Amino acid sequence: MIVCGEPSGDALGAQLMAGLKQLAGDRISFSGVGGLAMAQKGFQSLYPLDATAVMGLREVVPAIPKILRRVKLAVDFASKTRPDVVVVIDSPDFTHRVAQAIKKRDPSLRTVDYVAPQVWASRAYRARRMAGYFDLVLALFPFEVPFFEKYGLKARFVGHPVIERAKMVGGGAVLRARLGIAPGAPLLALLPGSRTSEIRFILPVFRDAVEILSREIPGLVTVLPTVPHVAAKVRAATGGWPTPLHITEGEVDKYAAFDAADVALAASGTVTAELALAHRPMVVGYMVGGLTFFLSKFLMTVTHITLINILLDRAAVPEFLQADCTPGKLAKAVAQLFADADARAAQVQAMREFGRLLGEGDEAPSLRAARALLEFVDGRLGGRP
Repeated sequence: MIVCGEPSGDALGAQLMAGLKQLAGDRISFSGVGGLAMAQKGFQSLYPLDATAVMGLREVVPAIPKILRRVKLAVDFASKTRPDVVVVIDSPDFTHRVAQAIKKRDPSLRTVDYVAPQVWASRAYRARRMAGYFDLVLALFPFEVPFFEKYGLKARFVGHPVIERAKMVGGGAVLRARLGIAPGAPLLALLPGSRTSEIRFILPVFRDAVEILSREIPGLVTVLPTVPHVAAKVRAATGGWPTPLHITEGEVDKYAAFDAADVALAASGTVTAELALAHRPMVVGYMVGGLTFFLSKFLMTVTHITLINILLDRAAVPEFLQADCTPGKLAKAVAQLFADADARAAQVQAMREFGRLLGEGDEAPSLRAARALLEFVDGRLGGRP
């Protein structure tokens, strides 16, 4: 049983399914909660991801009743069907509730966390709590294994699955031709996030940054890849856009946009790792509600918010958080990347280093994760035979 809560987890779930099918073939079947990417591999979700793909106190609080109902549906389903293992992916505010409730109702059901919350960055005490309702963590980074095991939680390093998506980047020239964008036109990819709260907080700031850039970069064109569950909100929020704007949906067009763009302006999240592995120079901005940010300041233990900067322990890409995430600052950083070939080259070099740290060049992370999961299920990795 696989349970994810938003599109980034859905993409990882689809990759994990492919790895498990490659290793186990028809001996394995799937159930649980997923999205479009998993559905394309034949997965039938108990319900859609719309209610669970939220972030920030202002967005989460009104959605709590619906989220709790969906937690109960997932827990009831697990209790009734008794899968060999329940794998929850990312979105801890939702998926960890599912794992906790499953363990409370039936401790014999085995639970695995894939893409654990970055508790090493804030609220490390949560790792000890996680040991009470997870049997195994599939870790994306090598340093996570000793961190979690220090708190009594078994972990296995499998690498970051985003590596496998790098090979999907391509088709930029075809996308430009299809959208009527001239080959030499300056093209900015906008990635404001896939959560409703991100569209609300971040997209207006990106729009104002683009307005400034439209006056500084003649002929600027923008492309905005989005996902189905927020596409309508994105279209509604982009009326009167200051440059020619192309909104696309689907993974193929997203990776083609990465390939076609000269520079990207992105919200912090998994997409920044995808852009880094695509060697696409970027600027990162992020905003949340005021109360959410105020509370987070007392819990954060890392200097940076962007994954490439966290792993390299330096500001390899410009990032602007909350009060610093202003149209003027974003526009200035983006304009510099358009104008300065050396700045772009420096980012690309850092992105290659980042890829090596994530395990680029080794066995596919989804296969490593699938193998670890199968070994756990049959008892060779500490799971009950």
